[in-house]
Amino acid sequence: MNNFLKRFIVLALSIVLASCISNFFGDGPPRIIKKAPTKDAIPRSEPPSQYGNGDKNGYYEVRGKRYKVMPSAGNYSATGIASWYGTKFHGRYTSNREIYNIYAMTAAHKSLPLPTYLEVTNLENNKKVIVRVNDRGPFVDDRLIDLSYAAALKLDVVKNGTAKVKVKTVTEKNYNQNEVINSISFIQIGVFEERKNAYDYLKLLKNNQFNTAQVRREFHWLKPLSPTYKVQIGPVQNKKHHNELLSKLRKIGVYQTKVVTN
Repeated sequence: MNNFLKRFIVLALSIVLASCISNFFGDGPPRIIKKAPTKDAIPRSEPPSQYGNGDKNGYYEVRGKRYKVMPSAGNYSATGIASWYGTKFHGRYTSNREIYNIYAMTAAHKSLPLPTYLEVTNLENNKKVIVRVNDRGPFVDDRLIDLSYAAALKLDVVKNGTAKVKVKTVTEKNYNQNEVINSISFIQIGVFEERKNAYDYLKLLKNNQFNTAQVRREFHWLKPLSPTYKVQIGPVQNKKHHNELLSKLRKIGVYQTKVVTN
């Protein structure tokens, strides 16, 4: 057997083994769990997502079954079973073409418009979180909502896998804007691998009077020579201040942000 054939067989076996391992382990929590779950999503006014809201009549199909997206989240309220999804989907596209992040406070729902903000209450322990719905699912008849890993962790749903919850819509108007977020919280605009891209974005923000904008360089132990560059604004004083900044960001076309604690 020549060396080329040997290498080919080893490579093929490796691919098959990796596939078997992936199927065996399936979905689940991350190997390395963060010390503290992410903060709640903060409701804000956003335009409907270009993707994930069905056809012109609001219909879409999954596994041969047809679903209809509600024309408005309105004063939506419902009680049902919550489940969660984890590492199997981490880094993949959500229904509205964002990237699923198990540490973000997000969720999937079959019929609410994307995006929608929901307050989710675990009726078994009365714990609450606010999530941003940016995905479709769960496509299991008896389940109401699929939570991100971070949201499920805060609600204490991870261990059992499911829990009975109550969900209701939350808007920017009915959210308590004066509550203090954290004196060391920042609005993160983006994360860049190229230094120039980050500083170009910083220049754009400075030119639009975001005087507290900054670039934070962060190193990772797996790539000690390749830092990432995080563009942030802050610190943020409270939720009112946060929403004022978001309103200004929307005027220059920036919608996808999150609150982080450095």
